[in-house]
This record gives sequence, C-alpha cells and structure tokens, in this order.
Amino acid sequence: MYQSPRRLCSALLHRDAAGLRRRPGPGPGPGPGARGQRSPWAAAPRPAPPRLLAAASGAATLCARTACSMGNGTSRLYSALAKTLNSSAASQHPQYLESPDPEHLEPIDPKELLEECRAVLQSRPPRFQRDFVDLKTDCPGSHPLIRVMQWNILAQALGEGKDNFAQCPVEALRWEERKCLILEEILAYQPDILCLQEVDHYFDTFQPLLSRLGYRGTFFPKPLSPCLDVEHNNGPDGCALFFLQNRFKLVHSTNIRLTAMALKTNQVAIIQTLECKESGRQFCIAVTHLKARSGWEQFRSAQGCDLLRNLQNITKGAKIPLIVCGDFNAEPTEDVYKHFASSSLNLSSAYKLLSPDGQSEPPYTSWKIRTSGEYRHTLDYIWYSKHSLSVRSALDLLTEEQIGASRLPSFNYPSDHLSLVCDFSFNKEPDGLS
Repeated sequence: MYQSPRRLCSALLHRDAAGLRRRPGPGPGPGPGARGQRSPWAAAPRPAPPRLLAAASGAATLCARTACSMGNGTSRLYSALAKTLNSSAASQHPQYLESPDPEHLEPIDPKELLEECRAVLQSRPPRFQRDFVDLKTDCPGSHPLIRVMQWNILAQALGEGKDNFAQCPVEALRWEERKCLILEEILAYQPDILCLQEVDHYFDTFQPLLSRLGYRGTFFPKPLSPCLDVEHNNGPDGCALFFLQNRFKLVHSTNIRLTAMALKTNQVAIIQTLECKESGRQFCIAVTHLKARSGWEQFRSAQGCDLLRNLQNITKGAKIPLIVCGDFNAEPTEDVYKHFASSSLNLSSAYKLLSPDGQSEPPYTSWKIRTSGEYRHTLDYIWYSKHSLSVRSALDLLTEEQIGASRLPSFNYPSDHLSLVCDFSFNKEPDGLS
C-alpha cells in the first residue's frame, strides 16, 4: 500500500518540526503573481491549522513498502532523510524514511500545500510583496505564456554552517520553517519551469512535493559540494530543473560538468530541450551555477565559454530558442557576462528590460552581511533568445526598504538571493534565428 499523498505531504513538511512552540498570530499574506488564466489558490487566506497537520501527528498505521532506488541508491536517501528526523519521530513513523514513488501517488492539492506552509509560518512576519511589470503588450500571443523562475535558494548546510550571515538570527535559518518559505515563494508565482541552485534537499523535500504538483525534476549535484564539509549535512548541493508535465514534453536532457582551462570543475549545468504541448514549438532551457568569490573571474569566464559551446551544439547552431537561468556569481562587468551578451546564440538578459533604458542590469540580485562585510551584487540572470522569444513581464525586485537593514536572508525571506521570474512568449514570425 502506498502512502496517502496528504499524509506524505504533511510528513515532508513537518517531520522535523516536532516540538516547535509557536505563538498564535497572523502570518504572511498572499503573494502576488497569480495569473488571470489560472485559479487563485495562491492567494488563499491563512487558515487555522489544516487537516494535514493532524494527519502528520496522527497514529494511523501505514503498511510498509519496498523503497525504490533514487539517484545513487536507497541507502543514501535513507541516510539523508534520517538526518532530518529526531529519534522519536523516526521510531514512531519509520515509513517516512522510504523514498516516495511519484508514479504511484496521487497529486497534492497545491492549495492544501500552501495552507500547510502558512500554518508552519504563522509566527513569522508577512512575506514580501512583489509586483509583475508588464514589458510587452502590443503583440498578444496565441498560446499560453511560459513562466520561468530562477532562484538560488541557499543550501541549508551552507546557510547554517559556512556562509556566516552576521545579521541573520539563527532561528531564521531553521530548515523546518525555511523550507516552507521557499515553497511558499514557488507556490505564489506558479512557474511553469523552475531553475534552482544550491539545492541540498532535493530527494527528501523538493522532488517528492513538486512531483505531486505536476512537475518533472532533474537534479545534478556538484561533485565536491562544500555542503559535505558541514557536520550533519544533508548531502551535496547542486542544480535542479523542474517543468510542468502537462505543458511540456521532454525531448532531450543532458547534465554537464563544466570545464575551465581543460580541467573538469566543481560547477555543473542541466540542459533540456522541451516541446510545448499547446504549440508543438521546441526550446532549450538550461540552469547553471558558476564558481563563486572574487579572484576567480578568469575561471568563471572559462566555465561560461564551455557552457556556451555546449549550448551551441544542443541548439543546433542557435536554431532552437534558448533560455539560460543561473547564478553566474559575476557582475555585468565580468568577461563571462560579456561572452553571453555577445555570443552567436543572440542572447539578451531579461532583467535589463526593467531599467529605464532597457540596457542596464538591476542594482542587485543578492544582498547580505557576512562577518567579513556587506555584499550587494548583481549575480543572477535569465538569458533568452531575443529573436525567437519575447519577455512579456518580469517580477520586480525587492526594494532596500523591504529587504531591511539586516539584509538577506531573514525571517521574511529564505535566501540571500532574490528569485527572478519572467513570462515568455514565442514570437509570431520565427525567422529561423534565436
């Protein structure tokens, strides 16, 4: 017998929240971004503790089943899950340690998942409000828009163990609540395609839950993830790519370990070719995370060139439209940015369109205070084929006032990077270029 999707959903959200004491009070309000053609479930008001909570703490007996193999094997998944459970919870609910099989579980109602998140977050301040900016309204398309979300969600092991956020309270980084903030952000904007970096809870949180929301996911960990250096880590971090299966068909997928100066590096990329089920049009979507820190500019440039070479081959010389999402760890002044802006793939950066002249990147996509100082940088981008695709709208950034003096992450926001969200449409008259 397979686990009830309700019970599994609640188990994933609350298994490591046992014993938490929360004061009553209003929680985050609904987030903007629900599109008119979609149901308004993301704007549901915060309820009283939902039934899923009761299911999580209930004493219902579930039949055990054989765990399916995932990634590098069931034993690794079991170990990763066990780390997030206290001994009491593990002894009472051993079935939660089994890897879920999305093919044999019913879908999760996104409204219930959102209510579950908001119940966990009821002691936190309201989530930030952000608006979509209309960028192109003169050429309405005949097919639904494609919403793409790019986000470095901050690996849990790094946030707690290595990133040294000087102004962020330790309580704000607790996974049992921070994961609900991440899920709430995703649920609020309802992306058709989700590109994530620094994912170190793929198998035990994002893949099981998002698969039941209709997404198909791919995860590619870093070979030598810095998360593995942190005590009580949950495994390596890496890139993850999710797309809605009712909208797209997977045509081709490849995972790439990027090279620099003829050497294999610790940075990776996922590249997939998808076909829109509504229109039959194909496009390529890629997610990556380049080397961090100053002093590595030449290294990042080489990684970017390697990624561009791979994209050139996969898009058949720029004949297939392309969207590239990533934390490039590079300001627009760096060579890697210039390589993407001037490549034969004819790419443009979507978020430049928010500037008055359409030529300038945002002033920041990441803002944090570490023990070594304050850092405000533009590092995250959504590149797209400017001849084949149009950006119809983009999610505006948080203001300095919203972010606050302590910067990111915070009780309001779960990562040190802002999420970027764009709505794309295919151009009516493709000219064979991208």
